[in-house]
Amino acid sequence: MKLIEMARDMGKEIQASAEYKRLREAQTACDNDSALQDDIGKFNLKRLDMNNEMQKTERDDEKLKVLNEELQNIYTEVMGNKNMMEYNIAKQEMDEIMQQVNAILTMCVNGEDPETCEIPTGCSGSCSSCGGCH
Repeated sequence: MKLIEMARDMGKEIQASAEYKRLREAQTACDNDSALQDDIGKFNLKRLDMNNEMQKTERDDEKLKVLNEELQNIYTEVMGNKNMMEYNIAKQEMDEIMQQVNAILTMCVNGEDPETCEIPTGCSGSCSSCGGCH
């Protein structure tokens, strides 16, 4: 089917874009950052500890408070990591491009002229013409 082939071609173009390459490089940098991976592991373990404590019938509110503070501190470290910050920026840029692509395709499926349909800026309040929230 021609549409499927065109979608595959679009996928190739997306993967050839600078934004996609930046996202992949940022992902690789995060994967190779052992300190970041250790912090992510600590975060996940601390979150499990907190969930386990919350599920107890007799919760220790003081312990929950301490776990929450520890969880937030680790989260701040993870999000403050330079590789994670670069990843988040690259991910946001790629997400914005994909939202634009999806918005155009959705408008075309809804009968808009592919040559003149405008990508909405901001929320118009109408979900019928929306390509998704950002």
